[in-house]
Amino acid sequence: MAPQVFLITGTSTGFGNELVKKCLKEGDKVVATARNSSKLKFDHTTKDNFLAIDLDVTEQKSIDAAFDKAIAQFGRIDVVVNNAGYGLSGEFESVSDRQARTQMEVNFFGLLNVTRKALSVMREVNKPAGGKIQQITSIGGQRGVPTFSIYCASKWAVEGFTEALNQEIKPEWNIKLTCIEPGGFRTDWAGRSMIFGEQKNPAYDHINAEKQMGERNGTQAGDPAKGARAMWEFAQMQDPPLRMVIGSDAYEAMQGKIKTYSELYGEKYKELANSTDVDGYKKPS
Repeated sequence: MAPQVFLITGTSTGFGNELVKKCLKEGDKVVATARNSSKLKFDHTTKDNFLAIDLDVTEQKSIDAAFDKAIAQFGRIDVVVNNAGYGLSGEFESVSDRQARTQMEVNFFGLLNVTRKALSVMREVNKPAGGKIQQITSIGGQRGVPTFSIYCASKWAVEGFTEALNQEIKPEWNIKLTCIEPGGFRTDWAGRSMIFGEQKNPAYDHINAEKQMGERNGTQAGDPAKGARAMWEFAQMQDPPLRMVIGSDAYEAMQGKIKTYSELYGEKYKELANSTDVDGYKKPS
């Protein structure tokens, strides 16, 4: 495949940082964004293959300016990677309303606004039209994880949004959407980037979120560089899947989820589920 122009959010650490390195190594062009892009440093960059831009995904003006600068330098954007986000850990009743809303603003509404801009650029600016949008969600976007109720809510929201959007866009736009669902990786996500509930509810004396994350940080299965390589490989596919996990722990967890769903939505409650239709209802052909 010919070199592509990537616009990647959240590139100061973790997956975003590793993906920039992978793209540059493979000869692609990269627009690397961060809230403070002056701190971004990568090897073997020139004005022909790299552009660092400040981007706050919660500010529409910031999103518009970043895309405008990217198009001015490279003429098109082939792959947008919605990687910006963070983890919020704590029992639901220990997380403040402010913390919950900020989590949704960044992980969900910020992603929505970047996706909206990406769609218009890929449809109306790119010649020929088309592109790929990668939503970096989480295995927590497919199953609930204790102490991550709000984080999971933000990622489930992204999954549902993307699945619905995928059925709205015209095939001739040639825009492909993929939710990439990482398991545990040895990034800063569970370390210095983690935010914890600010008002510990004493009823939850059986859970210590900070202790749990402290013990988990640095022991996860996933290698961030290998995760970034998988993301890059999805971007090479002509017809990438709508969703896919990365990480052996995520793969195993998803197999368990599928088994649970097959039992839950199988024969056990079928009669009750189907008993609520209007008498004589016939399904439209």
